[in-house]
Order: sequence, then structure tokens, then C-alpha cells
Amino acid sequence: MARETKPSDIVQGDAASDKQTGREAARAETSSAEVSDFLAKVKALAPSTGTSRGRLLFAMDATMSRAPTWDMALALQSEMFQAVKEIGTLEVQLMYFRGAGEARASRWVTNADALAALMRQVACQGGYTQIGKVLTQARRESEKAKISALVYVGDAVEEPIDDLAGRAGELALLGVPAFLFQEGDDANATRAFREIARLTKGAHCRFGPGSAAELRALLKAVAVYAAGGQKALEALLAKPGGEGARRLLGQMR
Repeated sequence: MARETKPSDIVQGDAASDKQTGREAARAETSSAEVSDFLAKVKALAPSTGTSRGRLLFAMDATMSRAPTWDMALALQSEMFQAVKEIGTLEVQLMYFRGAGEARASRWVTNADALAALMRQVACQGGYTQIGKVLTQARRESEKAKISALVYVGDAVEEPIDDLAGRAGELALLGVPAFLFQEGDDANATRAFREIARLTKGAHCRFGPGSAAELRALLKAVAVYAAGGQKALEALLAKPGGEGARRLLGQMR
């Protein structure tokens, strides 16, 4: 059974080299075509049924390049967890990486407040991306108990794309879609994220500082749908910030 997450609940991964700090994140607004494609693919995410809970692995890049927009990202991601608080049927595992090979994952929890508090304790540090660890974590967790989706937020890829594609293929065999939110417009990251999304039958969507509201709506829609399916989205539609639900339902009809 899920329980509240505390800082001591976090387990650390293995080590990797540092990357140079202070790199400025690229900026790019989400295009309408990408949003439409993203929402069209999210509708295929299998919702939880009966008494089973939806399970969502939420991972984020906490390396230094994301520092300029980190506070905004934390606020939006916290809102995503709050959006499903009333539903109570979504288990979330939070994972992040940063620094010299630091990669941490929480236990599976349903307490949105505990997750939000944990996220606020994370600060950016210089280091290479460790997306391979994220994909491996998703595979391992889904082998234990099926997860509904992997959601990843990041701005760069510093690992061989072929290696990431191989790990994404393992997720595909388990039926776990990866939904990747790309901050900025780094070309290499775009190629990698699109390939991971393609292989897992997930989706890739870019965002920038000017698309905070859109990202907020999309994050909520993904989380609520993973937790409760179309009925939960329809309930979200009538609430403030339900634009993501409106777009998603429009694609499903």
C-alpha cells in the first residue's frame, strides 16, 4: 500500500560524471500541432478500472540548465498532483537526477501534499543527463506492478540516442507509454524524445516560459486521465484550469 513520502524514503542511484554548469536553457513555445498530437496519443492511455489504482512515474531533469525556470516547473508539477487529489486513485512515484550521478526515486504514494513538499526540497545541480536510469526505473517498476505511464520533463539529452532507444523498446514491450515534456528547442533532445515517444506509443511536447498555462493544463489532463479515465476528465472540465481536459475530450470525441 502506498504511504506518505519523506525525504528519508528516497533511494539513491549509481554515479556518473559532472557536466559543465550554467548552460542557458533554450526557449520554444509549444506548437498547436504538437499539442494536438500529444492529446491524441494521451487518449490511448489505459485508465484505471475497478478498484485498481492508476500508477504514474513522474521523472524530471534537475541539472543546472533548468535552474532559470525551475520554480515555475515545480509549481506546475505540484498543481498536476493537486489536480488528482480528489480522485484518490492515482499512485505516483517521483524521480529526479542531478549532480555527480545522483538519481533518486520516491516510494509509490497517493498523498499529493507529500509529493509537492518533496519536490520543493529539490534544487538544481550541475551534472549530465541520466535519462537511461529513468527508463530503466520505469521498466523495473512496471515489471513489479503495471504502471499507466511515464511522464518526463527535461531540456537536454547527453546520452547516446541508440542506447535510450533500446531501453525505450523494453518499456514498449511492457505496454508503458512515455510522455515527454521538452523545455526549450534543443535539436538533439527533440530527436531523442520523439524517438522514445514513438517507440513506446507515447507523445512528445515542447514548452517554454510563454506556454506555462498550456503545460499546466496538459499535465493535469494526463494525470487525471491516468487516474480516472474519461469520466474524471469530464469532471475536471467544469473546474478552473480545465482547459487541458477540454482539449483532450475534444480529441476523444
